[in-house]
Amino acid sequence: MLDTTHDIRILTIILNYKTPPMTLDCAAAALVEMAELPGEIVIIDNGSGDGSYDTILTAAKDRGWLNTGRLRVIASDRNGGFGAGMNIGFRLGLSDGSAPAFYYLLNSDAFVQPGAIRSLRDYLIATPRAGLVGSYVRGMDGEPHCTAFRFPSIAGEFEGAVQTGIITRLLRNSVVPMALPKEPAQLDWTAGASLMIRREVIEAVGGFDEAFFLYFEETELCHRAARAGWQTHYLPASEVAHVGSASTGMKNWQRTPRYWFDSRLHYFISTRGRTYAALATAALVAGSMLYRLRRVISNKPATDPPHFLRDLLAHHTRALFRPHVTRLMETRPTPSSAEEPK
Repeated sequence: MLDTTHDIRILTIILNYKTPPMTLDCAAAALVEMAELPGEIVIIDNGSGDGSYDTILTAAKDRGWLNTGRLRVIASDRNGGFGAGMNIGFRLGLSDGSAPAFYYLLNSDAFVQPGAIRSLRDYLIATPRAGLVGSYVRGMDGEPHCTAFRFPSIAGEFEGAVQTGIITRLLRNSVVPMALPKEPAQLDWTAGASLMIRREVIEAVGGFDEAFFLYFEETELCHRAARAGWQTHYLPASEVAHVGSASTGMKNWQRTPRYWFDSRLHYFISTRGRTYAALATAALVAGSMLYRLRRVISNKPATDPPHFLRDLLAHHTRALFRPHVTRLMETRPTPSSAEEPK
């Protein structure tokens, strides 16, 4: 039976960037899971510039999705990154002009498993202090992806770079990746691949900071939500299969892209200030140098892309002396075109 309760509607937002076949598969799985839930799906092409929008729109028409009143396809005229694309969805709301009770963020390379969306919504309804809740995410091979984290810190940067057992034990409460909880749990932040957010959280914090292009944007959003009094939770009962890095190519990086350095630095400056950001980078460099020494002594494998330290130091030396800018969702233009439900 279709649940038509007005105040539990969900807007599922799927962001496409040059992956139309995968995006269509993602949307097909989401439509199945949304069939018995009140709400809609919006697919946003994030300025792909390769014909993705037309491909997705034509396929959605051919499959009859646009005739259901449950799905729209939107084109953004620019690629402002993950947060900017999701902010378009927040601004759009539902097709009748109202805001949903919940926004569900779903990566285009993530495929919801049975009950995944309903479980997240029901958990937020039953847990009033939880403002955001993320899913258990596994790879297509069945291996779990780490989606439970502490906020980055000076100690966490050092621990993550030095990769030494005794240091990890000493700084165990600062280690950023956490063991995946077996039961629902509160944590600092979780990945945006499958993340449901209350409308009140977006109203309180203003959506994603669009100064982030990719990476750290959900980390900072959860940090801002925590400051506003909202908790982030993890729900293992909600399961999503995830390809991972389909749009970014992170697994094949030969050099760390500038936008990763931009995002990391912006996160620390916006949440802790410039002095803390500089100390966090110093901790990362110190840990990396110690690990390099261990590599010489113990033949340890390289874990960073080539020239990582050189690129980090060059970027941060320049960036720390530039004016710092924070751009929230209100500063971006609305989509250039849209296909409304029939």
